[in-house]
Amino acid sequence: MRVTIFGGHGKIALLLAPMLVEAGHEVTSVIRNPDHVADVEATGASALVSSVEDADTAALADALSGQDAVVWSAGAGGGDPDRTYAVDRDAAIRSMEAAKAAGVGRYVMVSFSGSTPDALVPADNPFRHYQDAKIAADDHLRASGLDWTVLGPGTLTTEPGTGSVNPRAGFRDGDTTSRELVAQVALAVLDDPRAHRKTLVFGDGDVPISDWLASLA
Repeated sequence: MRVTIFGGHGKIALLLAPMLVEAGHEVTSVIRNPDHVADVEATGASALVSSVEDADTAALADALSGQDAVVWSAGAGGGDPDRTYAVDRDAAIRSMEAAKAAGVGRYVMVSFSGSTPDALVPADNPFRHYQDAKIAADDHLRASGLDWTVLGPGTLTTEPGTGSVNPRAGFRDGDTTSRELVAQVALAVLDDPRAHRKTLVFGDGDVPISDWLASLA
């Protein structure tokens, strides 16, 4: 498959890109900073310098022309609410519309376990801006008509990924997740129709990814 990763210099994306390449996929990683080209190309991916925050839907559609799948792993990194909404919500939604316009059917969203109205933190909690932005983006994706999968890991760590998940995880309940495991799950679900149109909340655990996906069928 020809796969575009948005947020290509993020920690998860830098782990995912070489996994995809090793699996035989052709990867393009979208990055904002040209200084990061060498880091991306070291993974075996091609680097595309473009600001998702500034690119309109038409520009994103041009970038996605000829691609088979999108992995959204971009984010503003928290902090400024305006930029959080601009990237995590608005740019993500534009990328979905661009994927449709470019004929890209498959879309994997790296979200988080708390992206649900059932897990909302209080409105005065600074984290709420990020939560609201992710919920809006995920809901738009589910209604987009794309073959989507929303991944919902929890607190991210730098521990090695074991290839096994806790499929019973919930927000702040067994959802601590290795970034490498998130990349392993993204790789596994990318071309697995059993994961299409599903929201998969997980953490580090002892159920092999293959067994977990088999249980979704």
